[in-house]
Amino acid sequence: MKYGRIVGWGKYAPARVLTNDDLARMVDTSDEWIVARTGIRRRHMAGEGETTATMSVEASRAALARAGLLPQDLDLIILATTSPDYFVPPASSMVQDMLGAKCGAFQLQAGCTGFVYGLATAQAFISTGLHKNILVIGTETISRNVDWQDRETCVLFGDGAGAVVVQACDEPTGVLSFVLGSDGSGAQHLRVGIGAREVITPEVIAGGGHFLRMNGREVFKFATHVMGHAAAEAISQAGMTLSDVDLLIPHQANLRIIELAARHLGLPMDKVFVNIQEYGNTSAASIPIALVEAIEQGRCKEGDTLCLVGFGAGLTWAAAVVRWGVSERPFAMSLFAPIARARTQAGVTLRTAQTVAGMQVTMARHQLQKRAGKAVEVAKSAASAALLPLYTRVDKWHTRDKRE
Repeated sequence: MKYGRIVGWGKYAPARVLTNDDLARMVDTSDEWIVARTGIRRRHMAGEGETTATMSVEASRAALARAGLLPQDLDLIILATTSPDYFVPPASSMVQDMLGAKCGAFQLQAGCTGFVYGLATAQAFISTGLHKNILVIGTETISRNVDWQDRETCVLFGDGAGAVVVQACDEPTGVLSFVLGSDGSGAQHLRVGIGAREVITPEVIAGGGHFLRMNGREVFKFATHVMGHAAAEAISQAGMTLSDVDLLIPHQANLRIIELAARHLGLPMDKVFVNIQEYGNTSAASIPIALVEAIEQGRCKEGDTLCLVGFGAGLTWAAAVVRWGVSERPFAMSLFAPIARARTQAGVTLRTAQTVAGMQVTMARHQLQKRAGKAVEVAKSAASAALLPLYTRVDKWHTRDKRE
């Protein structure tokens, strides 16, 4: 079985920052009110010319550079987002073109859990041997679908992008297990009310149907229930216990939800990564941005076990257990690994030599046949020339006899 190891990572956050004090000048709220209920202090907002596609490209270029790969090395691009540039075409194809990649690409929509869904999808492709290098991106430009007069939602969301390169390897590392779930009975609690069912009309826009709407109380209840359960299930599927987890990287939606999930799991907060104060809720970009920052801050070390867990619109949930880096081989495997590599290289060298020798034999045979053919033709010509006088005399005798 092949494992999907994360070999490259990158993030992008727009330069424009919107603080809680900025929001207090726009809507009836305050820094104290927002921090007490969410833990958020600021969020990044996409500027002019910045879109889901452009931010995805910036994060992806960083991930590819870290992996030491070119866009042409990619076999697949998976972009998780709920805020694509257009309904059609998918932002994934725009990202593929902007990167200069020559591979398939598709857009995945599973709310805030989209990145973990994408990571699980990449692992499925890799484990079957279909692909070797897959780019998984989580990007959102939610600020453009927020009602800035609705303090229940406008204080929560921000924009940004995170990306990882997942590469096939033989070591038991990378994505070890994942859990995906959905409960559509709660779909109405977090939605943007436009699409094929409710098309955009002046009446829909006047009523604010194109804005993101959320039933905060119901989403909070759902999240606090499902986050801990999903993480525990993924850890169990990996054949581990909670004591094996070195760092929990949750979806950054609300600090109180994160704290309750950690308490449910029995994890101290020093084993939980939190950056919600800087970015707010960036939906599908939340977990990859947090992962990249955890790496940059030295919170992920070689051999560490990470648990990524989130919840989102749908309502959906997802969790994945990731072993960071390549786990150490047992002593015996380490001892014989050079021999195995030498044997593999010798096999390649032998097959190459056999191929070259075979080509040389074939070419020599063709040359010999060509020379033999020429020799036969020369002999035929010489024989014909030697016999020509005899043919001439015989012909003359035959003609004379017929006349007589």
